[in-house]
Amino acid sequence: MKHLTPAIIAKVTGGEYIGDASSRDNRVQGAVRDHREVAPGNLFICIRGARVDGHSFADAAYSAGAACCLAECALPNAAGPYVLVRSTLEAVKTLGAYYRSLFNIPVIGITGSVGKTTAKELVAAALGARFCVLKTAENLNNELGVPLTLLSLEERHEAAVIEMGISDFGEMGRLAQMARPDIFIMTKIGYAHLDNLGDLNGVLKAKTEAFAYMNADGVGVLNGDDELLWGFDPGMRKITYGVLPRNDFRAENVRTEGVGLVAFDAVSDAGSFTVTVPAFGEHIANMALAAVVIGRLLGMTDDDIARGLRSYAPVGGRSSVTDTGYITLIDDCYNANPSSVNPALESLAKLTGRRVAILGDMNELGERSDELHFETGVFANQCGLDLLVCCGDKAKLMYEGFKSAGGTGAKYFETKAQLIAALPELIEKGDSVLVKASNSMRFEEIVAALK
Repeated sequence: MKHLTPAIIAKVTGGEYIGDASSRDNRVQGAVRDHREVAPGNLFICIRGARVDGHSFADAAYSAGAACCLAECALPNAAGPYVLVRSTLEAVKTLGAYYRSLFNIPVIGITGSVGKTTAKELVAAALGARFCVLKTAENLNNELGVPLTLLSLEERHEAAVIEMGISDFGEMGRLAQMARPDIFIMTKIGYAHLDNLGDLNGVLKAKTEAFAYMNADGVGVLNGDDELLWGFDPGMRKITYGVLPRNDFRAENVRTEGVGLVAFDAVSDAGSFTVTVPAFGEHIANMALAAVVIGRLLGMTDDDIARGLRSYAPVGGRSSVTDTGYITLIDDCYNANPSSVNPALESLAKLTGRRVAILGDMNELGERSDELHFETGVFANQCGLDLLVCCGDKAKLMYEGFKSAGGTGAKYFETKAQLIAALPELIEKGDSVLVKASNSMRFEEIVAALK
């Protein structure tokens, strides 16, 4: 880690150093917000949450080896030094921005209404064939997660891939002020967080705030299949990618080679090469193509990019495929909105055998929520699924949409418990089963039952 001490932290954040003078210049390495994750030398960030106050765990953090704490109230009888600030959240953002400024490496920011985490993993996999890469852990993509990610940069890192997620106006600007991305990827403008952002134009406005905080020689890498992104001028070099012929980088001859492998030809004016990605769904080709663009921008060979993408592995409820020995289970239950559900249904429909989709509520869709749920049900029927299983208040509208379009293979359950109890009757040997819903629906319980 670059040189960081309690004294520097106090100076950067405008805080007050409290502790022995002999500890002011002790080296600090890494930052965490969970006392259970503290490693010797860490900075422990005391965050006040809705249910838990991190200040209560300062003693445990010191016992685990924390070099310093960042606090917004006094820590009586503290076992180590701490920096007292007005707001630990604002302070860690300031500290994250300062620490990022110490590194002269390419920083790739990623956002979009769907596929942020998948794109992040794909880009990191591709770059990993040549570079030592820092990537956002799990889903630490908000105003606390981004600075924590930046503070985990080490001198060995040669590139950073930072996921940036928002739900309201102004957030992306604050994230970009910290991350200062050199390259900014936008995956799609879709139906997400409409409660705050209003409509698709609002989503575009909020997510593109980042470009105001990039260097003039930065690059915007945008999904050119998305009409709003195709027409957007980032005020800097713009590279488009997608399956449409108009794009600078194109995914051609996209094909599925088994349930868990997608292949395509990555085509641009500089030539073409074949890419294979171990993942479910042909829509993965679009996000993998963004990784191809990044690899080319950073001077990688096509062979290295292809090798890196072959190492990709899905993470936590994002299109991971499991052969249980009885069914093929596609776990995509981490989150859902129409922009992610529809491609998943299309990919499911292309599989052989009996195709079953288990869908739940899609949250934060604003005034169009009912309409979008109903339309998703209609689309599921158009895909020709053999069985649609719905659970949740809003998901009932999917069920009704499916039936209204002439679909006969549909079941609705008010509760997960009822659905899980019915699984032995609903699911047959050899089925391909997709599970997808918003994260708050906790459909991982259904995935566990199916396994």
